[in-house]
Formats: sequence, structure tokens, C-alpha cells
Amino acid sequence: MDAVARLEAIDEIKQAKAAYFRGVDTSDAELVRGILADDCVLDYMGCCTDPKTGRDYLPAMNVVMRGKASWSAEGFAQMGIVSAHHGHNCEIRFTSDTTAEVIWSMTDRLFMPEGAPYALMTGYGFYHETYAKVGGRWKIKALRIVRTRVEAT
Repeated sequence: MDAVARLEAIDEIKQAKAAYFRGVDTSDAELVRGILADDCVLDYMGCCTDPKTGRDYLPAMNVVMRGKASWSAEGFAQMGIVSAHHGHNCEIRFTSDTTAEVIWSMTDRLFMPEGAPYALMTGYGFYHETYAKVGGRWKIKALRIVRTRVEAT
């Protein structure tokens, strides 16, 4: 991959992740599915667990989804949760001209419904992902969240 193609790929991967966050926060299932590879694996196990205390603030999120059709916008909406995801720095390592490993630093805030044990969960950590260029577009092939801190108020 030459320098121009590499820069284009970096930008396309960043755009895909930004759209993923927007799709999750706006419950736009079609947008999110359009960014996922057909055979993706989305591992959300422990994604709301604080690593220091071991407290899992949202056990219902402990799922592994396989295939883009498994992603649903219903999850947070059914629970009455409003999310706000912020992706920050990213480290992109190309493993070939059509595959990449990416780590995104992130913060997310989950605003809970009335009557929940806490009003707000804030999480910090990293998305560890692999991307594949499929049909001319970079898509998320695998995803796992690794937390450094989770707190609730």
C-alpha cells in the first residue's frame, strides 16, 4: 500500500468508527449494520465491568454477537438508556492492504431511566478492533471493549 492509499484507508476507518458511534447513540441499526462485516464478532462481555472493583454495572450487556444481522438498535432503547460515545485517539496497524488492527481510546456515558439504581454510568477504556476492506469499504470485523475504569452516580 503506497502512502496515499494508506492515508485514504486511515481516513475511511476513522469515518467508519465515527458512524458506528453515531449509529449506536441514535439507535440507527441500518447505519451500524452497514459498517459491520457480514461475519463480524462483537464481544461485549464485561464491557460495563469496572476492572478495579469487579462491579458489573450492566450485566445485560454481557453478550457476544455474531454476524451483522445480530446487531439491534433495540438494546439500549428497550432498557430506556440513552448513550453518548466519544472515540478519541486511534492506533491503526495495517496487517495487509485489506486488513487492519485498530485500538481506539474511548469514553461513554449511559444515561439511565427513572428508577434505575444509578442515573449515569461513565466508562473509560479502549475498543480493540479488526477491520477488513470488503467491497471497497472498510468494515468492522471484530470488536472487544477493554475497560480501564467504570463509575456510576
